[in-house]
Amino acid sequence: MRIILPLAALALTAGCAATPQQTARADAEQSRDIARLERDLAGWSPGAPQSCIQTRNANVKIYGDTLVYDDGARRYRNQTTGGCFGLKRDDIIVTQTFGSQFCRGDIVRTVDRTAGFPSGACAFGDFVPYTRDRR
Repeated sequence: MRIILPLAALALTAGCAATPQQTARADAEQSRDIARLERDLAGWSPGAPQSCIQTRNANVKIYGDTLVYDDGARRYRNQTTGGCFGLKRDDIIVTQTFGSQFCRGDIVRTVDRTAGFPSGACAFGDFVPYTRDRR
């Protein structure tokens, strides 16, 4: 019995480890997200981070764990705390806000688009505003 428990724990731990193929796939996906984000923010200059932004008329784009809110005049880049696994699968973003602002620390949940079950949760970080470069 004393041998079985450590062996069972070892088997469970080994079953949870990522394979080299899974790690390579995740790294490639992250590189694609970073490249897309850099391409979409090219021609835009970052400003000082803000703790809150107005949410009216803002469209969101997803780049891995990074969200970019675009209100037309500015783009706000937000690096979430991670844990919103559904962002990568195009799940629905659900936020609970008080008033008309998103703020650092607000909880973001993701919900599966088809089945409607929760798929992850994370929190907003600081919002970095980007303004279009003048030509």
